[in-house]
Amino acid sequence: MAERFAGRVVFVTGAGSGIGRATAALFAAEGGKVFAVDVNGDGLMQTIDRIRVAGGAVEGGVCDVADMAAVEAAVGNAVATFAGLDVLVNVAGIGRFARFEEIDEAEFRHTVDVNLGGVFRTVKAALPHLLARCPGANIVNVGSTASLRGNAYAAAYSASKGAVALLTRSLALEFASRDLRVNCVCPGGVKTPLGRFFLRRDDFEAHLIDYQAPPKVGHFADPEDIAGIIAFLASDAARMVNGVTLLADGGTLA
Repeated sequence: MAERFAGRVVFVTGAGSGIGRATAALFAAEGGKVFAVDVNGDGLMQTIDRIRVAGGAVEGGVCDVADMAAVEAAVGNAVATFAGLDVLVNVAGIGRFARFEEIDEAEFRHTVDVNLGGVFRTVKAALPHLLARCPGANIVNVGSTASLRGNAYAAAYSASKGAVALLTRSLALEFASRDLRVNCVCPGGVKTPLGRFFLRRDDFEAHLIDYQAPPKVGHFADPEDIAGIIAFLASDAARMVNGVTLLADGGTLA
């Protein structure tokens, strides 16, 4: 495998499972020095162990992206460990299907605080280090089809992911003259542990759930599919790609 990220330092949030784990593994396999973080310590250690067994360069630590002090400490540790930072990948996220009446203010705030606030915090902490490596440094955020279209029974999740898409575009414009690229990949259904929170219920209107389904029945992505797209956006091959919300949904929003 070509080492597109040889010598580059990559900070990955949500690395304890799913897309984050696959992304951390792929960057490490392609020569990157990966600093992996997740709020789930057990899952994170499994990711780190797998990468090390495969011969990859990886360090990391438990980090709640809803906590600014924790994010600043994690980014600081990454920079101290690997002497810089080239790529920030924001995968960490939460959500679930629920009727709007079931969502209280605390849940709404927490969902937004992790999914949107987490991106804000990591970018704030990483920005000086990324700018020091420009041109070449970049940010890849993970949104969703919910970033681009309404989703019944996912109001809090959709609101947070829609904001991630516009934050991505706004940052891309603001930092283009300083050669920092910022992009967002928007998956549809992916086979990850998070998916267990997005299951249809008998009291949901079936046609509204079907509205979110891919046109090829059961055609959901593996985490590695999305990791490959993230790696492309972070690579030099995508140097002219900036401010995009790139769909990876099997044609769901076609």
